[in-house]
Amino acid sequence: MTARDRIWFALDTPTADEARHWARRLRGEVGGLKVGLELFVAAGPGLVQDLVADGWPVFLDLKFHDIPNTMAGAARAAGRLGVRLVNVHALAGRAGMARAAEAAREGAREAGVPAPRVLAVTVLTSHGPDDLEAVGLEGPPEEAVLRLAGLARLAGCDGVVASAREAPAIRASWSEAVIVTPGIRPAGARRGDQARVTTPAGAMAAGADHIVVGRPIREAADPVAAARALVAEVAEALGRGA
Repeated sequence: MTARDRIWFALDTPTADEARHWARRLRGEVGGLKVGLELFVAAGPGLVQDLVADGWPVFLDLKFHDIPNTMAGAARAAGRLGVRLVNVHALAGRAGMARAAEAAREGAREAGVPAPRVLAVTVLTSHGPDDLEAVGLEGPPEEAVLRLAGLARLAGCDGVVASAREAPAIRASWSEAVIVTPGIRPAGARRGDQARVTTPAGAMAAGADHIVVGRPIREAADPVAAARALVAEVAEALGRGA
């Protein structure tokens, strides 16, 4: 896996046309595209299928969190789309995660496409200790992340979405986990609404496999140059070429 392969660009756009613009502009510059709630609600699964057909690895970031039967149905539909990554919310519980992971693989088999990696979202990188306490989760975010990651492993997930701050502890207890880290901000960049952030190099050093980057590329004066700088930083951190 190259340094470029490790970078997923967040297609956080309100329309399919804008998403396609970014896909064209960043062709060959990033490893994959993340489709989240805003774009999926606006454009639907058709856009996801178009991106996959165009050769893009897609991370379907919808964070399924519902009763197990509903999560399974949604995950099965996601598996049929040919996406590379799909996620569920660990707070849905072990049963929901297990049903979703199994169903995503079933859906892929039915469609004759490779099965996606199923990841569990632990604690959102926009949440700090006060946010967790407000919803009844006591203790630091790190404790909640490790508890939820352990539950995801028991449920048969392939890995987690977590901040780089927790990645070393997750890796120590779950060596084969796929760890995807959002909340990435190059040195000097604005945090925005993120509470637990890290640099691309910091994420790699912490043991993340992939990073998700949106605004630092999208809002840059030269988005292509910003993407290339991120690839170079990741490559340097890994001690290998782009």
